[in-house]
Amino acid sequence: MTAVSRRAVLGGAGAGLAVGAVGGVWGGRATAREEAAALPGQRRVAFHGPRQGGIVEPAQARVEWAAFDLVAGAGRDRAAGLLRDWSAAAARMAVGEPGGDGGGGIALDAGPSSLTVTFGFGASLFDKLGLADRRPPALAALPAFPGDALDPARSDGDLWVQIGADDALVAVHALRVLRRLSAGVAAPRWLMSGFARTPGTTPTPMTGRNLMGQVDGTNNPRPQDGDFAAKVFATGPDWMAGGSYAVLRRIRMLLDDWESLPADRQERLVGRRKSDGAPLSGGPDAGERTPVDLAATGPDGVLAIAPDAHVRVAAPASNGGAAMLRRGFSFHDGLSADGSPDAGLLFAAFQADPARGFVPVQQRLARGDGLSRFLRHEAGALFAVPPGAPEGGYVGQPLLEG
Repeated sequence: MTAVSRRAVLGGAGAGLAVGAVGGVWGGRATAREEAAALPGQRRVAFHGPRQGGIVEPAQARVEWAAFDLVAGAGRDRAAGLLRDWSAAAARMAVGEPGGDGGGGIALDAGPSSLTVTFGFGASLFDKLGLADRRPPALAALPAFPGDALDPARSDGDLWVQIGADDALVAVHALRVLRRLSAGVAAPRWLMSGFARTPGTTPTPMTGRNLMGQVDGTNNPRPQDGDFAAKVFATGPDWMAGGSYAVLRRIRMLLDDWESLPADRQERLVGRRKSDGAPLSGGPDAGERTPVDLAATGPDGVLAIAPDAHVRVAAPASNGGAAMLRRGFSFHDGLSADGSPDAGLLFAAFQADPARGFVPVQQRLARGDGLSRFLRHEAGALFAVPPGAPEGGYVGQPLLEG
C-alpha cells in the first residue's frame, strides 16, 4: 500500500459558513504524484507524530463524532489505560490492520482509507481525574451566544473522538472498536455522523459544497500562511504544546426556507456567487480564489458585499484578525418533528485559543450575519486536543502520567 504521512492538498478550501469547511483543509508531505497513484482505500495517514491527524488533513468522505463520559470510580490509571488502548488500536487501523476485538470484521478488505482518529479532553475530565490544577485556561466554558438552543444531552463530554475515513465502513468499524475498548471505563454520551465529497468523484479536485449548495471553506487559514501555527496550535501548558482546541457545533440548516429564496438573494446573504464561489466584489471575471474586497461598490454606489453578508461578517478584517481552522461535514438525519429536514453542518473549529478565535467571530455572526436566520445551533462542545503521540506512546500521556 502507498504510505502517506499526512494527506496532500487535494483541492482548495470551500467558502465558509462561518462555520463551515466542507471543502476541506490541507496539509501533508505527500506529493501530488503519490496521491494520484494511490486509490482512495489505499491512502494512509500516520497516527504517530508530533500532532494528531484529523486537523490539517482534507475532510474525508465520512466522519464519526463520539463523546464519552467516564464511569463512576474510573480514575486516572484507568483513563490512561483507555487512552493507551485507543491509541494503539487507532495506530493499527491507520495502516489497514485490524483494530482488535470488536468491529464485526466489516472493514477487513477496505484498506486504511485515509483513516484519522483524533482524541480530545473536555473540561469535566480534569475534575474527575483530580487534575483541575492542570486544566488549561483556554478550556474555560464558552459564553452563551444569541440564538443558541444547545441540547445538553448532545453537548460536551469528558472525552471526544473524531474518526474520519474515505470509506464509511472503515469509519464505523473504528468507532465500534473504540467503543468496545471503552467498556467499563467510559460510556458513550452522544454520537454524530457526517459526510463530505468522496475523493475521486470529480475529474479534478474541487472545493466541496454544503447542503445550502454553497462552495464552503475558501477563506480557511493555510499551512503556508506565516501565522498559521500561531492561530491553530497551542504553545502551552506543557502537555498541550503543539495541540489545539476544538469547538464543535451541530448546526441545523432551515433548508426548506433557504431553498425558497431566489438564487440572487442567497448570493447576497453569502457574498459569493453560488455557481463558482467567486466573491460578489470581484466582477464577472472573478473566480473562487479572487480576494474579497469589502470596500468594493457597484455602479449604483452600493456595497458589492452587503453589510450582513456572511463573508463580510466572518472576515478576519471584521473581527480584529480572529481566525480559526474550520473543518466541517454535512449531516442529514431524516426529518424533524415538523417534517422539515433534520440536516445541516457538523462544524469543528481548531484554534490556539477559543477566546481569540471562535468566540469573537461567533459573537459577531450571531448578531449581524444574514445567514443566521436560516441556521440553528443545536449542540456544542469544547475540547482540548493534545499533541500527537510518539511511537510507543499514547495521546495525553504527558498529562495523565505527569
